[in-house]
Formats: sequence, structure tokens, C-alpha cells
Amino acid sequence: MTKILAVLLILVAAIQVIKPLGWPGLEKRSDAWKLVAGVVVVTVISVILSALFQVL
Repeated sequence: MTKILAVLLILVAAIQVIKPLGWPGLEKRSDAWKLVAGVVVVTVISVILSALFQVL
């Protein structure tokens, strides 16, 4: 699930570079880094949660 989510968010970031989405905070092509930072945060949180639930 984590990999699918990461791939989808990276695709959205690639689309942002090609043609800005116009979403709030994403009006310029150079705002794609915000999406990539979101991918990193989601991946780290999902890894932490999966490690916690694996121990239980």
C-alpha cells in the first residue's frame, strides 16, 4: 500500500513539473518539491507505523 501511495504522489509531482495543477500552494512548477516532501513524510510515517504494529 505504501509503495502504491508513493508512486501516485510521485506521478502527481511529475505532472506538477509538466503543467502546474493550480491547487492552493501549487501554482508554480517549482512547487513540486512540496509534493515530494509529502511523499517522504508519508513514507516515513508508514514505515514507523508498520514497525510498531509488527512488534505487537
